[in-house]
Amino acid sequence: MTYLVHPIAAPPPGARVAVAPGVHWIRMPLPFRLDHINVWAIEDGDGWVMVDTGVRSEETVATWKSLMARPPLDRPLRRVIATHMHLDHVGLAGWLTRRLGIELWMSKPDYLWCRTLMSDTGREAPEDALSFYRRAGWSYDAIDAYRMRFGDIGNHTYALPDSFRRLSDGQTLQIGGDTWEVVTGLGHSPEHACLYCAQKKLFISGDQVLPRISSNLSVHPMESSADPMADWYVSMEKILRRVPDDVLVMPAHGECFHGLHGRVTQLLADQDDVLAALRAVLAEPKRVVDTFGTLFRRPVSESDGKQLGLATGEAVACLNYLSARGEIDVELRDGVAWYSRRDGGGA
Repeated sequence: MTYLVHPIAAPPPGARVAVAPGVHWIRMPLPFRLDHINVWAIEDGDGWVMVDTGVRSEETVATWKSLMARPPLDRPLRRVIATHMHLDHVGLAGWLTRRLGIELWMSKPDYLWCRTLMSDTGREAPEDALSFYRRAGWSYDAIDAYRMRFGDIGNHTYALPDSFRRLSDGQTLQIGGDTWEVVTGLGHSPEHACLYCAQKKLFISGDQVLPRISSNLSVHPMESSADPMADWYVSMEKILRRVPDDVLVMPAHGECFHGLHGRVTQLLADQDDVLAALRAVLAEPKRVVDTFGTLFRRPVSESDGKQLGLATGEAVACLNYLSARGEIDVELRDGVAWYSRRDGGGA
């Protein structure tokens, strides 16, 4: 177990605390089991820059209006940076950029993927997605519930602006006289943009490196054969090479911490252990839903559609990783996929 150092107490919801000169930590509430997101305000001359936004909600809008009425955030907001496409990070990006006439900066794959998902709002659930969850072993009731909530991303995310500024790996941004380097990560999103400031020894890790939980690595029905687990392994090794251990890590959830390299090493080792346990249980054929007890510490409830979807996506990511390396076979029986280890465990 890696023991992390948390040098700064988290601000209460809707408040801010300085983590370094000109860099502020703001905690926004979320209406989910994970009940908060950390967002970051960086002073930039006579203005400031926002990194991530929180979800689309009346509460979050009211909180931002209150914060922007008080120093130092009563200065002009110059730009919005999104680490990645998930609704707790870009939920208000469209509202802010349109309201203030400023630009959104994010990676191209995440911008386009988010625009694609937003286009699902109001649509019927596609047959490809229903087949994906049938293959995973979902019950008829779970699939019907999925049909009912399909396309609800629009309930928590304003439509993104129609143009954006692209963030790319290795790119540098000048903010407040400091240089921030983009370090991209894969697996959790198409191209997650972390930000590293050598001068201030700060690393905005978003969801790529979290202090207490691991990032969800999911396969989406839109790309059912994807291998995000392999991408994640490569990305985490890149972070170890590119970002020094002495930074203050500023994650999207949990507390700021020291101990980046230890935490990344622990996350890699934990994932190795999860895959080893999965290999063991696949001595006998299993459906995706049968692997939940092996992969996750908490029970996965079918009645919690969001939790069920995340668990399914991550389980498929683990299975796709082993399948891509020739370790397991998959057999389709009546529309349901059964996975088994190649060296043992037949039907």
